[in-house]
Parts: sequence; structure tokens; C-alpha cells
Amino acid sequence: MAYKFIDNYREQGARKRLVEILRKKGIEDEKVLTAIGKVPRHYFFDETFWNQAYKDIAFPIGAGQTISQPYTVAYQTELLHIQKGDKVLEIGTGCGYQTCVLMEVGAKVFTIERQEKLYERTIQVLPYMGYKPKFFLGDGSIGIAEDAPYDKIIVTAGAPTVPEILLKQLKIGGILVIPVGDEKSQKMVTVLKTAEHDYERHVLDTFRFVPLVGDRAW
Repeated sequence: MAYKFIDNYREQGARKRLVEILRKKGIEDEKVLTAIGKVPRHYFFDETFWNQAYKDIAFPIGAGQTISQPYTVAYQTELLHIQKGDKVLEIGTGCGYQTCVLMEVGAKVFTIERQEKLYERTIQVLPYMGYKPKFFLGDGSIGIAEDAPYDKIIVTAGAPTVPEILLKQLKIGGILVIPVGDEKSQKMVTVLKTAEHDYERHVLDTFRFVPLVGDRAW
């Protein structure tokens, strides 16, 4: 498939303005802000809607899914405290925007998507952009055991509970970030794995994600 993406001064300037919006909203990690400033978010939009790409809003991407609000992407990424080379499992590739931000921060990303149409597009678009995570098609609620353990795990859809199977795939000292609640709203939850069967949990702000669908979710 041939892509003809354009990233000129207009889009670059829009990203700079978006970064300042996120900074004012409380995002402090400069690595995260730099990553947001580098990833061309308009590449994930139909050209007709490029004028929406740098607004701090979620936007439909098909298959009942959305590209997350930039603030949400930055918020989750900041909570992961990613160090260069960290092995990160992303549950819910979607269009791949969050994936690119994780890689810009320095993560080695393993990403899984349930929706085949999104998966097929993303495995073409991201390498074209220069991002080459390890892609998987399947049920993200059960993780990817064959490549575990992970330094960090990020879930980009709302879950009814924290899947125990994901905690097992986390390294000791690792962090899981996941929105937990009902299908209308969720609280962002961070889980630090302090020992093989010990965890430190924190419940943070309210968000609204599409539901996490799978064997260990909705």
C-alpha cells in the first residue's frame, strides 16, 4: 500500500501547540512531551479530518474504536516511568499512535490488537513511519505469555478488573497501568509488582475508554 503523508511546518507547529496544552494540563515528564511533539498524529487520520488531529480530543478510527485523546496518551505514558530499553506490553494497538509515543520515549514495544482491520492497517503504517514494534493479533486481555516478563504493561481499553494473568507477566519492580471500571467510565489504576505475589495499587483520575473485550475482560 502506498502512503503519501505530508508533515510540514503547519503540522509541526500544531504539535508544538499541543505539547504546550498538555504541559498546562499537568504533564511534567519532558521525555513524554518530546515524544508527543515528534509523532505526527495526523498520519492516523483520514486526510479529510487532518484539522482535528492536533486537538486534545479522542476521534473515531473505525471498528468501534478511537484514537485516544493526546492528554490520555501522555498521562498513561508518564505513569509508566519508562526507561530506555524497557520491554513494554501494550494491550490494544488501535491505530498505533500510543505505540509510537512509547517507542519515542525509548520502549521496546510488544503490542496486541483484537480488531483485524485495525491490525492490518497498523502493521503497514507504523513501519512506513519508521516504527517497528512486535505486532500481535489476538486477545489482549490474556497478554502475550511467550514474550513475558515485561518491565511495563499498558492497557488502552477499559477493563472490569485487573486481569491476574497480566500481573503474572510483569517483572518484579514492573508497573501495570490500566483503566478499571464499568463500560461508561473508569479510574486509572497503577499496579507496582513489589514481589512475586505482592502488589502496590493506586487509584487515580477518571477517564472514559472503549471497553477491553476478551476472555479476561468484557
